[in-house]
Amino acid sequence: MLYVELTAQGMVQGAIYALVALGLTLVYGLLRILHVAHAALFTLGAYVGVIVCNASGSLALGFAAGMVVAGVAGVAMFRLAYQPLLRQPPFVALIASIGLYIAAEEIFRIVFGAQGLSFTAPPLQGQIPVFGGMQFKVAELLMMLSTVAIIGVLGWLQTRTRIGVACQATVSDPQMAESFGITLLKVRDINFFVGSALAGFAGVWVALLNNLVEPTMGSVPSYKALAIIVLGGLGSVRGTLAAALVLGVVESFGTIYLGQLLDRNAIAFAFLILVLMVRPQGLFAKR
Repeated sequence: MLYVELTAQGMVQGAIYALVALGLTLVYGLLRILHVAHAALFTLGAYVGVIVCNASGSLALGFAAGMVVAGVAGVAMFRLAYQPLLRQPPFVALIASIGLYIAAEEIFRIVFGAQGLSFTAPPLQGQIPVFGGMQFKVAELLMMLSTVAIIGVLGWLQTRTRIGVACQATVSDPQMAESFGITLLKVRDINFFVGSALAGFAGVWVALLNNLVEPTMGSVPSYKALAIIVLGGLGSVRGTLAAALVLGVVESFGTIYLGQLLDRNAIAFAFLILVLMVRPQGLFAKR
């Protein structure tokens, strides 16, 4: 029974990691940029979601506002910071991304305060019994279901729609795609908006599960998300989901059996390092 409970807890944590990493995967898959500032969009979405929900009493409105604001901020970040650097070596954009995240963290601290914000009346906190007598919060179940739904929608969009095919063509050969009438800037704007909106969506969920938003809340999840997209195979949406769930389960079991030696984050990063030493291309990447 303990193994089942640990696996279930790991799946919840893995679903959170998957939501954070999905947007990062979309950005990397298109531009090959390690978008560290994704963490700032995650935190921004959480702040906006909590503020709007507290003001309106509507969680749905909070989610919508958090996603839209994070999406627009992501496009602005791309246009102002990344687009001028696309012809530079990749490490230049990485340095810019780290600077953006540090600056955003300080802005959040100045604007919203260092103590953080909470929901005045946290919704979806009721318990639902599932198999084996285990209980989950309504928020946890809905978060896992939304993660699966998003994976399905993204997979369909990538393979069955014009914009999805355009994104793949842009990754493979931008010049050839442009010669066929695909507007590179439009495709990149859409990709950044969707990826950033997913970061905002994830931020609101994490704020709801923890009932807390603080300036540094995006740091650890974003670093793990960077590792997850490598573990899952760079640019792979399905690989990202699988890697996130594996990491969540490993953390859950490791906290019980190795908790006296290592903390939760150390267990996660030790596992990632060991895997990448054996399989540098990631667990789910094609050889």
